[in-house]
Amino acid sequence: MNMPVKPPVAALADAPLYVAAKKNYPQSVHGRFRTVKWVLMAVFLGIYYLLPFVRWDRGPNSPSQAVLVDLPNRRFYFFFIELWPQEVYYFTGLLVIAAMVLFLLNAVAGRVWCGYACPQTVWTDLFYAVERWIEGDRRERMKKDKEGLTARRVGELTLKHSIWLIIAWWTGGAWVLYFADAPTLVKELATFQAPMIAYAAIATLTFTTYTLAGHMREQVCIYMCPWPRIQAALTDEWALNVTYRYDRGEPRTSIKKAVELRAIGEKAGDCVDCLQCVAVCPTGVDIRHGSQLGCIQCGLCIDACDNVMSKIGRPTGLIAYDNDINIGRRLAGEAPVYRFVRARTVIYTGIIALVGVVMLYALSTRTLIDINVLHDRNPLFVNLSDGSVRNAYTIRFLNKRSDLRTIELSASGVPIPVVHVIGEEPASRTIVAVGPDQTREVRVLVTVPPGARIGASNPITFTARDVDSGDTATATDHFFGP
Repeated sequence: MNMPVKPPVAALADAPLYVAAKKNYPQSVHGRFRTVKWVLMAVFLGIYYLLPFVRWDRGPNSPSQAVLVDLPNRRFYFFFIELWPQEVYYFTGLLVIAAMVLFLLNAVAGRVWCGYACPQTVWTDLFYAVERWIEGDRRERMKKDKEGLTARRVGELTLKHSIWLIIAWWTGGAWVLYFADAPTLVKELATFQAPMIAYAAIATLTFTTYTLAGHMREQVCIYMCPWPRIQAALTDEWALNVTYRYDRGEPRTSIKKAVELRAIGEKAGDCVDCLQCVAVCPTGVDIRHGSQLGCIQCGLCIDACDNVMSKIGRPTGLIAYDNDINIGRRLAGEAPVYRFVRARTVIYTGIIALVGVVMLYALSTRTLIDINVLHDRNPLFVNLSDGSVRNAYTIRFLNKRSDLRTIELSASGVPIPVVHVIGEEPASRTIVAVGPDQTREVRVLVTVPPGARIGASNPITFTARDVDSGDTATATDHFFGP
């Protein structure tokens, strides 16, 4: 009995370090994976282009844009969340979660991010759709390129590149809308009253989008992007990848020849060498040669192969998300096994959950007031004539709200401390007013009465309490004595 064998792969030793780019003509295809890609493209592009116009009421004196990077005021707004530069650790947490999600996706289904959600993939898919709409499908485009330029051809190319530039221009325009009030900036851009940096950013992103999605395309995935190489180091044998099931497909033969071989009891594979899997691939990969750097795991070859198998009356799934372990098991007459829950997926999920919980806890328990204390260096303390001891501090209050706050300052940790803000009248309570979205720095004197038992260095805690809301913040320093 002839056993199917895995197709050989060309020896890497004879492969050139660089191959000149060949124009790729991906063919359109219909199927479940193509439908998923259309849906995700619409969702991702819709979010990107429309999100700057979504409004969110934060009250008076606050921006009403739901997602805004407010560089002049050093704020980041995301719906009900408002982050200050001092809270950069939230962004660190988001980066950790993003990395772990990417690793988890890789452990489950290989480069599924590249195939469905990567911006390069999404915009290239959109550019391909425009190209097919204007120039036709694979064969028509190849034929037109061979025929050379005609008046009609020039018109098609002009229309195609014009639409590409419009998409690229709006891509850059949408990006800058995340850094200013979107409706206002759109009006300023249209009337040429926007800051020059906005026009420069739009021009830069227009150029990069047009170049990367319209011309470089698969070259970005193969040569520029580091993720395929990182992914190859992170994957394991249980990860599902778009796989040619050579246990079913080999030996390849024509439909007619396969019928003849099966009639006499000989082995005939289901692959009819139609090359549809290669024709629809956006990077021009022949998946039958095994896992390759250029494969972005988009699943379009699965749709193409399933369509062919349905037409010739053979079972679908000749190309599918699978791994070599299950191919070996089927060759040995065993049932395939899929292990989604294993050490690395549990670890990745655990890290995502842990970092997420920590961030949610920090976000839910944080206050919109902060205090920082700096002790005077020279002198560390002063002995007053009545025997009392005084220390001086510079205290900075931070008001993260968009309205004026009245803050009561108190101290604890030393016996009967008297707190006085330099420049203010002494009172039973030390009150400091801090403007909306502002910091205020004051000089503070803390005096301990004569006869108080203090050491050479005593921990002292300053508490800032919002008189109206009750929000508090604390800072610790030292009170020095003789």
